Amino acid sequence: MTRLHVISAATRPTSSGRPLARWVVEQARARGGFEVTPVDLAEIALPFLDEPEYASSGVYSHQHTRDWSALIDAADAVLFVLPMYNGGFTAPFKNAIDFLYREWQGKPVGIVSYSAGPTGGAPAAEMLLPILTRVGMRPAERSLAVPGIPGLVGPEGFAAPEGLADELAGVLDDVAGLAAERAAEALTV
Repeated sequence: MTRLHVISAATRPTSSGRPLARWVVEQARARGGFEVTPVDLAEIALPFLDEPEYASSGVYSHQHTRDWSALIDAADAVLFVLPMYNGGFTAPFKNAIDFLYREWQGKPVGIVSYSAGPTGGAPAAEMLLPILTRVGMRPAERSLAVPGIPGLVGPEGFAAPEGLADELAGVLDDVAGLAAERAAEALTV
């Protein structure tokens, strides 16, 4: 089974991303084929990058970095649930990526973005793709953008509009396919 970490990239305490991330976790579990671990970047609470060595060295001085490294190492694939602020992704999210290097190498990644506006955070996801590729990740062909997030979150959690589950299923299929390719490549090495 593919170990999938669904990472909620929002750090605001009132973020609409948490209910969305919980829904993504439920959908991934219901799909099957994944051992799903929810990860909340706000709970990880990384400081701004404070390691004296480059991430590519893999030499970590701080326990928070070693813990983050172990968490990402434990995943076969990741799915980021990320907000868009001012047309891009957040500094804490980029910071979390920058803490590591080896741990991201070859890892399949899916993106679910969201925003209050009509783009659903797609511009933030587009900005993120070159960074994910630069650190050696394998982005899924499909992504999911969720517009109007404030109107979709209420006391009962996230209320998915019609068709959204099918779109997410496509992203999960892509991630599963990339994970299977990676596993097959590991067997031939």
